[in-house]
Amino acid sequence: MNDQTTSESRARSIRVLIGKPGLDGHDVGAKLVGRALVDAGMQVTYTGLRQAPTAIAEKAAQHEADVVGLSILSGTHMRLVAEVLQCLQSGGLDDILVIVGGNIPASDRGQLLEMGVAEVFPTGAEFDEIVQFLERSVQP
Repeated sequence: MNDQTTSESRARSIRVLIGKPGLDGHDVGAKLVGRALVDAGMQVTYTGLRQAPTAIAEKAAQHEADVVGLSILSGTHMRLVAEVLQCLQSGGLDDILVIVGGNIPASDRGQLLEMGVAEVFPTGAEFDEIVQFLERSVQP
């Protein structure tokens, strides 16, 4: 197989929307994860700080996201994740993979997964772990 055939057979890159719901004002981690995903060949859109769950769902639809990554450091992850999932479902976007990162206690992981989150990446998760998970989980 030559290089031309290889590049022609590759699917489009994974489209990721990184959202910062709620009043959390810290986004360095979200930006670093976004950069790692771009470096891995993914298309990344960052919503900016203090986004309403409805705005995140609307932007996911606009950008035809395969993945919504929520970065939450404020401790309000259970409520905010539930609201974002509800907004995605209401918009007919429940096929979008949702991942959550930030200050998420290990004791909340199971409940988040039961709610419909695909995976939880707490503060300190390795970028390669996130990239590999998305590459395994998303068929662009």
